[in-house]
Amino acid sequence: MLSIVIVTFNSAQFIKPCLDSIFKQQYQDFETIVVDNGSPDGTIDFIKKNHPAVKLIVNKENLGASCARNQGIRAASGEWILTLDCDVVLENGFLKEIMEFAKDRKDLVGIIQPKILTQDAKRIFSCGIGTCGLRRFYDIGYNLTDATRFNVDVSVFGACCAAALYRRKTLEELKDKYGYFDERFFFLFEDADLSWRAQKKGWECLYYPKARCFHVGNSSSTDKLTRRYLSFRNRNLTILKNQNPILTLFMSPLYLLYDLPRFLFLAMKFKCRFPKFYQSQL
Repeated sequence: MLSIVIVTFNSAQFIKPCLDSIFKQQYQDFETIVVDNGSPDGTIDFIKKNHPAVKLIVNKENLGASCARNQGIRAASGEWILTLDCDVVLENGFLKEIMEFAKDRKDLVGIIQPKILTQDAKRIFSCGIGTCGLRRFYDIGYNLTDATRFNVDVSVFGACCAAALYRRKTLEELKDKYGYFDERFFFLFEDADLSWRAQKKGWECLYYPKARCFHVGNSSSTDKLTRRYLSFRNRNLTILKNQNPILTLFMSPLYLLYDLPRFLFLAMKFKCRFPKFYQSQL
């Protein structure tokens, strides 16, 4: 069975098309779990009224996407877990396509990345996570026009958890005291971290373009400054956690040159203080 885990936060305008696209799929051997992070906008009432089959977990406050996703995974029964952002809409046939692909994969394939397109289907949102020598992580193909070169099955560094299929066995092997997804991250880069940890354990991540979905992006309306702070902090935590310490030490002068402008910018904006809301996440 497949378990679909969706995290919501003030998602009333997005959750209807997301759930509608799930429940009209031809493939029906799945359960749907929605974890709400304290939405006051009617998201919970809508789900209860219109989709009573959904298993709903309600948090009193925003615990972050990583924590909420972990709650959903713990409550899931499936051999495979599909994580979805609440503003993702599945193409017709998505579940059948990706599950047939998953069944035929060798045991060392632990993560499958579908093709994530923008809402208008004209551009790529993500074909998986890529990285470079300076350990800058990025969505492969982001904002590029969908083209033939994005229609090839290929191994990638990792999967964008806005829409990603994880083998249950993989997640259980990766789980530690911080959860499946590292709850210290709150959100951003938690998928890169999990993908890197999976890679180190010998699990492969495959990009499968025939399974397509459509993503709005930033449905939580997080302000740009907070996103910059979390991106800076979580990228560096990802490196410190996963990279060989000797290599990190060797690369530190280059990392410093790359990150110093961002650090100074954030220090100036926050006046050397982190936002109160995120202090507990450090």
